[in-house]
Amino acid sequence: MTNSHEAGARPGRPLLLLPVQAAVVAALGLLVTGPLAHRWPLSVEDGANRALAARRTPFATALTDGVSLLAGTESVIALTLMCTVALLLVPHAPRWREATFLAVAVAAQSAVFLLVTVVVNRERPDVPHLDPAPPTSSFPSGHVGASVALFGGLAVLVSRRLHGVRRHLVVGLLLVIPLLVAVSRVYRGMHHTSDVVAGLLNGACTLALAAAALLPGLQEEEAPPAQGPSARTARRAVVVRHPRACGDGTAARVRVLLRDHDYVEQRWAQTTAGDPSGALAACLGEGHTDLVVVCGGDGTVRACADVVAGTGIPLAIVPCGTGNLLARNLRLPTDPVAALREALRGQAVGLDVGRIRGDGIAPTRFAVMAGAGFDAAMVRDASARLKERLGWAAYVVSAVRHLGDARMRLSIRLDGGAPLERRARMVVIGNVGTLQGGLPLLPDARPDSGRLEVVLLDPRGVTGWLAAAGYLVSRAPGGRRQRADGAGKRSLAHGALEYFGAARIDLRFARPQPRELDGDVLPAGTRLTAEVEPGALRVCLPAPPGADASAGAGVPARADAPAGAVPPRPEGIPTRTGTRAGADVPARAGGEGGDHGHRDARTAAQ
Repeated sequence: MTNSHEAGARPGRPLLLLPVQAAVVAALGLLVTGPLAHRWPLSVEDGANRALAARRTPFATALTDGVSLLAGTESVIALTLMCTVALLLVPHAPRWREATFLAVAVAAQSAVFLLVTVVVNRERPDVPHLDPAPPTSSFPSGHVGASVALFGGLAVLVSRRLHGVRRHLVVGLLLVIPLLVAVSRVYRGMHHTSDVVAGLLNGACTLALAAAALLPGLQEEEAPPAQGPSARTARRAVVVRHPRACGDGTAARVRVLLRDHDYVEQRWAQTTAGDPSGALAACLGEGHTDLVVVCGGDGTVRACADVVAGTGIPLAIVPCGTGNLLARNLRLPTDPVAALREALRGQAVGLDVGRIRGDGIAPTRFAVMAGAGFDAAMVRDASARLKERLGWAAYVVSAVRHLGDARMRLSIRLDGGAPLERRARMVVIGNVGTLQGGLPLLPDARPDSGRLEVVLLDPRGVTGWLAAAGYLVSRAPGGRRQRADGAGKRSLAHGALEYFGAARIDLRFARPQPRELDGDVLPAGTRLTAEVEPGALRVCLPAPPGADASAGAGVPARADAPAGAVPPRPEGIPTRTGTRAGADVPARAGGEGGDHGHRDARTAAQ
């Protein structure tokens, strides 16, 4: 019932286009040596080479000798190895991704070059050569392509690290080198002009594909050094951004707001369909991190929470998705930047997460809800186009299509107790319980209760669906009735809801059912097991009303604090009476009167 992660490029996939690139360059080479060989401007290339050879000077020859040597095979290999090793040996923050990018760019360019020379056989210019002529074709220039891959790759990496005048100066110097190599190769009689142009294009295309494959949206953000007292409190934030949910305008405001709170070093990571956490684990491994900021919906928050939970690093939510159920349940402002501003002024509070596994599902965490049956089918079939236009209302359109779906047979086991056999349209396990519009699907669910809540929904026909909806609306804030405590009976024939609560919940379905996790679609299956991890996720939440805002000021209590070691819970977080954030898990999560940790059934007949 939240937003799924939108599609994006899978890491590594752009490299599959390298054969296409090789084919295109080879085709250009065949045209240059064939039908276009005697057409302008190719027809004047030999004359240009002869003119340059006739005007050689000792100074220009010595200069181009050094430039050509810099782009030679041995030099390129040595420099690539040196730079790669240097990136891997950065103290406390090895740059694995950048090192791989540089090495792959240089190697891939060389591979394309060799493939093309097998197809294209072009003689070198008919002028005196100042370098030994290798046995490969003159088209394209290998020296030029290698220099683009190496020095252009270094320019890409530098542009992600430096800012201001230094950035422009260093990047400019690095990009000038391939151009000097191109001029020197023509001057020294080793290539025609079209050869070096093809080398530039070959190197640039290879570099672009390597960057798209190995640097998926990562942006290095490092503000100028802070001056005065704030320099002593400079901190590092990793920001994970969903590119479609969080626009450029919102991202720019987030950057400024973080800098205003002394997060002068910012690592920005962009999510993809293949990596919805935006390579967060790799970013955290690069050095000490004081804060993780998630700009996206519940699916993006879930993926990041799975990485951050248990680390003690605080997480701030910038709600930009379709549903934003976690942000709504935590009573964060609906405006993304306002939510971050209030969170930075508040405190980091330990909240529970659920850990789920099942057939076809690797163990992973969730922060909102997991479901099977009607709920999951609705999420699965919601139109992405409608979600962009209508927001969460798109799920209502999808839900109508599944009102007549067959009931499922399932068994539920709570905290290792005896299995309970049931029939239902859907089952939802929740860490929080309120849906869009304030509907309390799981009225007892609290993100700091040390337990998970379950609801089975089994309406019969249209009348049953209307009765169930009316029951939930009546118990929403401002509804006609508040939830009644105590046991109820399944006496309402058209709209039964049955509630349970436990620290561990095992579900078994008679047939494979569609499943979802925080709005992300999971493969259909017959098993789900969920367990609570109390206080495992530290979330930055607004300070209590009337509290001194400067007390929080975006400063986590301790970035390395263990889960559960949290400051007092700010007001506004719904919490169960008698519990607190980070409290120990009770031996039985069910409470009095429950059997194996579950409460008596309550239905819409209450």
